[in-house]
Amino acid sequence: MEHGHHAGMWVPAEPPTWARMFLPHLEPTSVVPVAGVLALVVYLAGAGRLARSGVRWPWWRTAAFTAGVLSLFAVTGTWLNGYSMVLFSVHMAQHMVLSMVTPLLLLLGAPVTLALRALPRGRGTAGTPRALLLEALHSRPARMVASPLFTVPLFIVSLYGVYFTPVFDALMANPVGHQFMLAHFTVTGLLFFGPIVAQDPWPRTTGHPGRMLELLLPVPFHAFFGVAIMMAGSLVVGTFATPPSGWGIDPLADQGVAGGIAWSFGELPTVLVMAVVFFSWARSEERRGKRLDRAAERTDDAELEAYNARLRAMAERRA
Repeated sequence: MEHGHHAGMWVPAEPPTWARMFLPHLEPTSVVPVAGVLALVVYLAGAGRLARSGVRWPWWRTAAFTAGVLSLFAVTGTWLNGYSMVLFSVHMAQHMVLSMVTPLLLLLGAPVTLALRALPRGRGTAGTPRALLLEALHSRPARMVASPLFTVPLFIVSLYGVYFTPVFDALMANPVGHQFMLAHFTVTGLLFFGPIVAQDPWPRTTGHPGRMLELLLPVPFHAFFGVAIMMAGSLVVGTFATPPSGWGIDPLADQGVAGGIAWSFGELPTVLVMAVVFFSWARSEERRGKRLDRAAERTDDAELEAYNARLRAMAERRA
């Protein structure tokens, strides 16, 4: 496929088709997809290590993590990434996958739990990585970064602050800046959904009602962001103002599609996560109920036993 050169990045010459979009394609600066593949290699090595030591690691966790890395690669390690440099709609789809889909799949893989189980324990150098990981999880910076006072505004700023300020055009003009932006979207999603999905030890734990609330806080902001871009009568960012002339793309119409993608994407992952949190809440309540029942049975039995013993003692005294 031929490329044109766009703001220091390679962009495909032909207009996008589904087939062209998902052809693998890496550039010298493709840090994010390479990091994703490395993370998967490490994850699979960890799961393999557990299997060899006879510990069962759920297959669906490995599948979820693998799907997460695939979703990351599909939007950053293919020509889709090239098209995302010239078409707002493709860029927005990329942003939504990286901030809403990839993080959820990676978190369902419970990578922190896997690391804590697979890394060697004990004192000395062998146990150091595990000790450092635990220390990092309990550190003050980690608690600050995991706080909803940080994660929720960060999630909202990565919509409004990036697109409605000059930040976006500045980052898009530079290959390293672009990779930084892709990493930022992914990390923002991980920090936001981490404590909500709650599959892993996290610097902060929240009860189910709190998790529901945190999940719902950005929803109106997200929806409004999509609508604002859909309704905008002029171009929001300069990067996508001049698509290749032969492609027949109207930048304003393409921006409308981008807004629609942002608007509709906020809802689906939210509903799915809501269901996960809700069912885990119901299960934990059910478990609590059973525990209380068992405790009640035990104390009832004990009281009955004591009463019978008292009756027996009285009968014996009379006899």
